[in-house]
Amino acid sequence: MNGKLFVAYSMIIIAWGSAFPGIKAALESYSPEHLALFRLLIGSISLIIFAVVKKINLPDLRDIPFILLLGFLGFMTYHTALSIGEETVSAGMASLFVSTTPIISAILAVVFLKEKFHKTGWIGSLIAFLGVAIISFGSGIPQTAYLIGVIFILIAAIGESFYFIFQSNYLKKYGFIPFTIYTILAGTLFMLIFLPGLGNEIATASYSSTFSVIYLGLVPTVLPYLAMAYVTENAGALAATSSLYLTPVAAIVISWIFLNEVPTWISLVGGVITLVGVSISSMKIKKDDVFSDFMKKSS
Repeated sequence: MNGKLFVAYSMIIIAWGSAFPGIKAALESYSPEHLALFRLLIGSISLIIFAVVKKINLPDLRDIPFILLLGFLGFMTYHTALSIGEETVSAGMASLFVSTTPIISAILAVVFLKEKFHKTGWIGSLIAFLGVAIISFGSGIPQTAYLIGVIFILIAAIGESFYFIFQSNYLKKYGFIPFTIYTILAGTLFMLIFLPGLGNEIATASYSSTFSVIYLGLVPTVLPYLAMAYVTENAGALAATSSLYLTPVAAIVISWIFLNEVPTWISLVGGVITLVGVSISSMKIKKDDVFSDFMKKSS
């Protein structure tokens, strides 16, 4: 692996891993809805500047309804539900719940796209969700509040999963970076319903919370996507997505250092089981994809 690829991989893992503790820190002064809106506004402004500089074209009018739908699912739903969930779920554990996204995506692909999900995939899914259940028992806070948080985080993962499985044709048409910009801007438009009261929260928020939101808007919302595009272009999509499995590790370590969130042993065991399940499921998917690509090239 060359130096540029290593930097790109590191940026993806650390930036996305840091988003979970960043949300937790921002929630000290901001409501989940205003946090998500403020974060996406900052990200959208920076992406508009980037798009103007790079002279990225506007999407076709006929594609705008679907871009709006994917922006709603992948960004408004994901960021709002995740922020609500992290009110009661620790940052590290939230990242582990979100790590089930590849499995949820695969299940949705089976239901909506009629794709095959082999036995190994189902076994990996069961192992991963067993890990999720074990994490819940190791929370150390009232189960009712924790369960509500987990439900919102899983809603976030489902929204993101819909975004991932239905974006493929548009990625081919527009490219990774332009399409991501389109959908982030679309999600931000829906988030504007939360605009009333944002100014008051900004005025009364602590400097550290506001800095956290600005960081979330500029770094996890923007830079990892650019790094992902670079890795995808130079090493392939499979290599790029494999880096996401280390994101929960980064989130737990960063939360431990900066938020003093010490996970219980039960939660750590559940986290390891969850990651093992996701890895087993995804390894099978990767093998099938590689085999399919090989057969197409050979024919």
